[in-house]
Order: sequence, then structure tokens, then C-alpha cells
Amino acid sequence: MKTAVFTHLPEDAALIRREVFIEEQGFINEFDDIDEKAVHILMYDNDTPAAVCRVFYSEEHGQYVIGRIAVRREFRGKHLGAEIMRSAEDEIRKLGGHTAGLSSQVQAMGFYEKQGYRPVGEQYMDEHCPHIRMEKELL
Repeated sequence: MKTAVFTHLPEDAALIRREVFIEEQGFINEFDDIDEKAVHILMYDNDTPAAVCRVFYSEEHGQYVIGRIAVRREFRGKHLGAEIMRSAEDEIRKLGGHTAGLSSQVQAMGFYEKQGYRPVGEQYMDEHCPHIRMEKELL
């Protein structure tokens, strides 16, 4: 696997997000203005895009946020989610961040807890899906 970092939303990232969030999970409002300011991290298996996430600074939360974490169906079960999270955390450190936040689907909380994140605050709905904010101190 190789990892690439982009300062714009590459088509490979949009492809993965359309597959996972729109086609599989039924989200509608997948793309937003944050895509224009985020750093996008992509993982490739040879030349095939396999996983994606984005990192951006949130004024509202006063920290860097990891979002739109997705692994294509055929690459699941290979620990790419954990690997791309580590890449995102490394990117946050390079940007001078000391904490990372994210908005987890409630059904995915266990995965993020295994990565060292803890829930913060109450659950809320994002489109049709319950979410919760999670945070991690980066050492």
C-alpha cells in the first residue's frame, strides 16, 4: 500500500466517498466546502484507490478534525482504516496539532475507541445516521 496526500479533492477520493457514503450508506450531502480547505489522504493498492480520509482545522472545535474516513468494500478487513487514521494523525502532527477530533457514526465507535479516541458530548443525527464526537490526544 502507498499513501498520497493532496491539497485538493482528487477524483480517486471522490470515487471512494461516492461508493461508500452515497451508494452503500445512503448519504446525500457528501461533498461540502470543507473539501476545498482540507488535506485529502488516499491509500492505494498498486494503482487502485483503496481508502480515503480528509483532515482540516475546525475553528468551532479549536482542533484538527479527521473526516470522511472510508475504505472500499473489497479492501475491508485488511486494517486500512487503522492505517489511514495513523496517516491522518501524522499529518495533524506535521501541521502542529496536538489533538484530533472526528464525528463517528455510532455504529463505528468501537473502531475509533481501538484507535485511542474517546466519546465527547451527546449523540446527534447527521442526515439519517446517529453520530458522536470523539477526540484523541496526539503524543
